[in-house]
Amino acid sequence: MAAALALSERTRARTYPNPNVGCVLVRDGAVVGRGWTQPGGRPHAEAMALDQAGERARGATAYVTLEPCAHASPRGPACADLLVAAGIARAAVALGDPDPRTDGSGIARLRAAGIAVDVGIGADAARRAMAGFLARRALRRPHVTLKLALSLDGAAAMADGRSQWITGPEARAHAHLERARHEAILVGRGTWEADRPRLDVRLAGLEGRTPLRVVLSAGAAAAGEGDWRWINSPAQIDSLPADHLLVEGGARTAAAFLRADLVDRLLLYRAPILIGGGRTLPDIGLAALGDAHARWRLADSRQLGSDRLEVYERG
Repeated sequence: MAAALALSERTRARTYPNPNVGCVLVRDGAVVGRGWTQPGGRPHAEAMALDQAGERARGATAYVTLEPCAHASPRGPACADLLVAAGIARAAVALGDPDPRTDGSGIARLRAAGIAVDVGIGADAARRAMAGFLARRALRRPHVTLKLALSLDGAAAMADGRSQWITGPEARAHAHLERARHEAILVGRGTWEADRPRLDVRLAGLEGRTPLRVVLSAGAAAAGEGDWRWINSPAQIDSLPADHLLVEGGARTAAAFLRADLVDRLLLYRAPILIGGGRTLPDIGLAALGDAHARWRLADSRQLGSDRLEVYERG
């Protein structure tokens, strides 16, 4: 299942509105097929793995990160039917599919064909890998990651607003990798006017994965900026054609998303510098200090050059 989950990450943020699924077929202790949802959503992971395995799929075990689809589509057959026709002996499924067109029907179809099905293997990791798809189904909005680059004393910028660059090149490269893992990226109008950020992906081999660029502004869109999407409030992210949204700046925009309780994941890049008198986050709507505790859970931590990355998820 870990291998299937790793495959699913290959097309994260490239399969919208479909989930990024991974599938591994194993027979007699050897991998005979591997698949992951392709850009645009088709072929599905199971179809790709079965095509690779051919006749070797008969009697195999399928490790799939999401319940095989059971609904008909003009773009391809249901994956549950493909697995049955291929003659697999067992399926290990990480998560059920919340899509009402499948939601248990795929697993039921496999079991009705005499295929043993285990559900829940690697479930937590699968939820993390498909967080965007699951957020869209449960919350009707994208999964939101808030990125903050901070000094040791918690400043996001100098007193005059300058923030380039708080972190070093390794942290900035990692931020570009995160951009490639999101369908949309958002900044506030203040950041857009002050910096005119490109918000593209500048990593070799990933240049084509620049996300949709979004500006949060209370006013109208600026003239001549038709390749940017403009929204008037954080609540309007539900209209974006994206399952993953990266919020990059600035401090007022970050605070607005926190006040609206729309942040699911935090990326904190801490630089080993002190600014003193710098700009920090404005009010985020915290009524009592006790309300802040148990809100966030540390999910990852690593060194990036001289900077420290901490990843937090909602507790």
